[in-house]
Amino acid sequence: MTEITQLLTALASGETEARDRLYTLLYPELKRLARSHLAGHAPMTLEPAALIHEVWLKSAGREAAQHRAQFFAHASKVMRSVIIDHVRERHADKRGGGQAEVTLSTAALEQIAPPDVLKLDDVLQMLERADGRAHQVVEMRFFGGLELEEIAELLGVSVPTIKRDWRKARAFLFDALQA
Repeated sequence: MTEITQLLTALASGETEARDRLYTLLYPELKRLARSHLAGHAPMTLEPAALIHEVWLKSAGREAAQHRAQFFAHASKVMRSVIIDHVRERHADKRGGGQAEVTLSTAALEQIAPPDVLKLDDVLQMLERADGRAHQVVEMRFFGGLELEEIAELLGVSVPTIKRDWRKARAFLFDALQA
């Protein structure tokens, strides 16, 4: 059991001093994750530290993650949500704002032209309605940076099943974003 997993377990048991140690250990990796979420975006007023603090605040009242991969999958999902909310606020501001292009990039999806983050969110919601597990795979892989093996373990299915879900999700996203 890793130190992070031990601290997550201690925190779930109510040991509040584990929270500070956990934050110290997780901060560098959370910062890397936040930077990767913001990389390639049009200029934003959102900073990595703001994303990290949002994750920390939104994780406080949530059922504790059982291990590192589960925590980072949740953290990544919160970061994406915060970015989408930020873009929506900017788009809806009273000055008219004009929708700034905010792009996401990853080597796994590089054949897809950089989509607007709001359109991507809509397409991801469509995928979730069509195939919930494929949506979870995208969340964990694309936004959480988890490996296929970690995703398979978290979802309790085989690696080949996750590979099929990943291929199906990529095809779905490609088709929907090209429309």
